[in-house]
Amino acid sequence: MKISLINIYKLSSIKRFLFVLIGMLLSQCVTEKKTEFSPQLKEGMAYIPAGNFQMGSKDTQARADESPIHNVQIAAFWMDQTEVTNAQFKAFVDATGYVTTAEQKPDWEELKKELPPGTPKPNDSLLQAASLVFIPTQGPVNLNDYGAWWQWRPQANWRQPRGIGSSIADKMDHPVVHISWYDAQAYANWVGKRLPTEAEWEWAARGGNQENRYPWGNELLDSGVAKANIWEGEFPYQNTQTDQFFYTAPVGSFEPNAYGLYDMAGNVWEWCSDWYDFTYYERLKNLKAVNPKGPELPYDPYQPYLKQKVMRGGSFLCNDAYCSGYRVAARMKSTPDTGLHHTGFRLVKSAE
Repeated sequence: MKISLINIYKLSSIKRFLFVLIGMLLSQCVTEKKTEFSPQLKEGMAYIPAGNFQMGSKDTQARADESPIHNVQIAAFWMDQTEVTNAQFKAFVDATGYVTTAEQKPDWEELKKELPPGTPKPNDSLLQAASLVFIPTQGPVNLNDYGAWWQWRPQANWRQPRGIGSSIADKMDHPVVHISWYDAQAYANWVGKRLPTEAEWEWAARGGNQENRYPWGNELLDSGVAKANIWEGEFPYQNTQTDQFFYTAPVGSFEPNAYGLYDMAGNVWEWCSDWYDFTYYERLKNLKAVNPKGPELPYDPYQPYLKQKVMRGGSFLCNDAYCSGYRVAARMKSTPDTGLHHTGFRLVKSAE
């Protein structure tokens, strides 16, 4: 039975003292429970302990490729606390002279290998160094028509995120974007790290709690303080910017999860090492997968000619009415030679 404040006041001085003492002890227990999950951090990376979890989702927003839920065992590893920033990527380019995929003219002979037979060659004006840039629409559109808000812009790349005339001069602490899977791999080799597997990524995003729907827990996005850089309002034409950002946000702008990882939801999609196979989870449902590295070959029944890699975490464009990509189990995919306005990465290292 609950004790009202009036009844507490009526208690004898001894009983009131005991009541306060019990409250202090309970408070201490709560504090000790929180410190049990204190993140271990080193050189900008967070330690992710080994463990077992149920990978995937069957909630109301889950897509078909997020099920069936299956058992996964993960070894300990270290993960970058934030997405790789423009400043970090610039240091790599300055040191090596690396040229990203978006800065190179597309090779039609290579492109047509992943298109349906007989696809006509596009106009030469499209076969130039460029990348896809998000352009908000003027009003409601068919959300299956991705071309309504994506525009192929010449010279859009990591240095010029929105095309000619844009700059990252004041965005060195933002995540680098327009990064292909190959670009991320090149950077990883340079710094002596690697891309996370899809299973490692999801395990880390959950922050040690199997029940977490989001990196911060289960509180809805529109409750309490802003928790991630996403699209708030009516996608893709009205963004209320409750989180204060329209495009990317500086890394670490929101609270980290229990492991000390920032932006595991929203900001930019993050490349994983795995090939994408729509049926992969089905093959694992009766197994206990130990450190799974993904399928040997890619497969997407909806785009059978494309070979795609997995992406995780959602971006500044994710919205519940559109993709809900900021859920810890949400999956996305793209061809490894594709760079996008909302695509970046973070890296991991195996624990010694």
